[in-house]
Amino acid sequence: MSRNQTLTELIQSGFNLTLVNNPDLCTLETCPLDLAQVHYVPSLGGNAFYLALFSLLLLLQLAFGFRFRTWSFTGSMFGGLVLEVIGYAARVQMHDNPFKSDPFLMYIIVLTIAPCFFAAAIYLSLSRIILVYGESIARFKPRTYTVIFICCDLFSLVLQAIGGALADTADTRSVQQTGIDIMIAGLSFQVVSLTVFMALCADYAWAVSKKGGGLRNSRRSLRAKLPDFPAGKFHLFIGAIALATLTIYIRSCFRVAELQEGFNGKLANDQVTFMVLEGAMVATASIALTALHPGFVFGKNWSMKRARAALSGPSAVAKMESDFEMGGASPAGAAVADRK
Repeated sequence: MSRNQTLTELIQSGFNLTLVNNPDLCTLETCPLDLAQVHYVPSLGGNAFYLALFSLLLLLQLAFGFRFRTWSFTGSMFGGLVLEVIGYAARVQMHDNPFKSDPFLMYIIVLTIAPCFFAAAIYLSLSRIILVYGESIARFKPRTYTVIFICCDLFSLVLQAIGGALADTADTRSVQQTGIDIMIAGLSFQVVSLTVFMALCADYAWAVSKKGGGLRNSRRSLRAKLPDFPAGKFHLFIGAIALATLTIYIRSCFRVAELQEGFNGKLANDQVTFMVLEGAMVATASIALTALHPGFVFGKNWSMKRARAALSGPSAVAKMESDFEMGGASPAGAAVADRK
């Protein structure tokens, strides 16, 4: 049954017009769920689980960020995880009263834009991967990849934020639809950007494999070139980046399809689908980017300058280690980048 049909039936049955005109005044005892912001009662256990999970990942990301000085990566993850925490806190509030517009507005906007920050962390990681395997076989310089895709990410984020705010504060249906269309444009642009990004990653992987005589030989070549580099952890890190990219891509495609139907569509009001294709996909990406944090591979050499120096040869690695010791860092922490 559509929302309009429900409203018509309620009015004809003599239902309180004050509640019909202002569902914010409704409660689960006084109004049907068809008047709610979503046509279901958000799961307390499921949303509380995601709230706790993203809070834990946020603390771990901060700890790893300060330990390994991965400031740009940590900043991106911090932004995304904070928004996830806010979004699921709002959904927990909606469990008691799904009619309130404020928590709905909060969660719909922040959970829509949060993955843009995770995508930025992924884009930053590609430039470091290129440094390891070699810049000469890449189509662009490492920094070029980062600048292009983060600019695309920022553009997508702005569109989604503006569209979300417009859609949920609209006084008329036409204005609300305009906001939804802007959100769809932002999400669609993100899908296109991720598609191009994945294509360029596949292209670079093919170049690495071709140059090394196959994937297995390319790994051997890497170990021969950089005997002190943690190649095993590095390849796990690449796997984490691939998994995070795929899950965010799936989630973004889902959100485009969801918004195509509008806030009153079937997908927007299917809790199980949301919890799996939004919550679980983003959670998987966040776990992968935390459990296989780049600091476990690059140590404190995350910055492009330090990474180039540390990867230029054993002598440079030794110099970097010496610099850390002179700076007061512990030998164990300083040597993370150059041992397995």
